[in-house]
Amino acid sequence: MRDSTRLALERAAELTRNNRLVDAVAIAEPVITTADESESAEIRQWLLDHADDFTREV
Repeated sequence: MRDSTRLALERAAELTRNNRLVDAVAIAEPVITTADESESAEIRQWLLDHADDFTREV
């Protein structure tokens, strides 16, 4: 996964934890929708591995 993709996902997780879901989607959606098949698989795995990053307390 590209560093820029990982950083976008991490930022989206941070925004989600801070109740800024619209902003989180605005950041994550472009990297998710433009990812190729290989990177999409990496993104799915990252999301599975880091689901608690989106929900834990700040």
